Amino acid sequence: MKEVCCVLLKFLFCRDRRCSTQMSRYEFMKPPVFSYYRPRSLEDALGLLAEHGFDAKVIAGGQSLVPMMNMRLAQPAHLVDLNALSQLTGTSRVGDTLSVGALTRHHEVATCVLVRSACPLLADAARTIGHYAIRQRGTLGGSIANADPAAQLPLIARTLNARVEVGAPGVKREIAAADFLLAAMTTALEPHEIVTAVHFPCARPGESHGFELFSRRTGDFAIAASAVTVVVEVGRIWSLRIGLGGIGDVPITLDDVARDFEGAWADAATIARIGECAAAAAAPAGQQGMSAAYRRDLINALTTRALMRACGLAE
Repeated sequence: MKEVCCVLLKFLFCRDRRCSTQMSRYEFMKPPVFSYYRPRSLEDALGLLAEHGFDAKVIAGGQSLVPMMNMRLAQPAHLVDLNALSQLTGTSRVGDTLSVGALTRHHEVATCVLVRSACPLLADAARTIGHYAIRQRGTLGGSIANADPAAQLPLIARTLNARVEVGAPGVKREIAAADFLLAAMTTALEPHEIVTAVHFPCARPGESHGFELFSRRTGDFAIAASAVTVVVEVGRIWSLRIGLGGIGDVPITLDDVARDFEGAWADAATIARIGECAAAAAAPAGQQGMSAAYRRDLINALTTRALMRACGLAE
């Protein structure tokens, strides 16, 4: 079990060529035998999950599950393919809420006119996910359910306090992102439930945003990321949200830091102080090859850049 956990961590969090070299001895294999189902309705899919429980896994884009199956880090006895469930795709707006179906691909989230107008922070973050091929297959619901602490969409869901809609046989419920994302790769989703949609609050009047991430190579997981929204009126900050990802088991929001600067002047000096306070409040621990001081500096720089962009002060 210890060996399997080490391989899983290496696979999920490798971010440079050195780590890739270390992974070379763990060659990809074929997955174990499994039963494959392609239900035509959500009710049928939920019924299969209720029948097979922990032995079943759902698959949509497969960008995380398939590699893990090939390495035998995940060995479901039954695979439930959701791609025929057209009711789980698409976007819609009702009032001040943008609803995105769980099967909506990252590319659609990034380029959809409705998403870009109603929730531009979500669109900009989706645009940075992996590479083009990954964005064509990966799904919003899959990313949220996978709960990778370095992934962009869980960070945006947490920053905006989105609500995750999940379905079970005869039941539907909504869970706040803060309560849904429990730990690394761990959510409040029950074995018989499926993420069906995510509901994001639309951008408020006068609200602008910024999103910055840092990874060693384009398409790699983010070592750290910062997402902010801000409303500036008469030169002052009247509403501020700050979210950080990639620095812990789950994305976090810095609500206390944001409140401390409401009413402050939206100038470069204030933004620099916000970046410093964000780094201090996050208090990231060091890890192999990366000191705690380096990670604090990274959070400071990313948060400052995101706010400078949001306030129109970036070059």
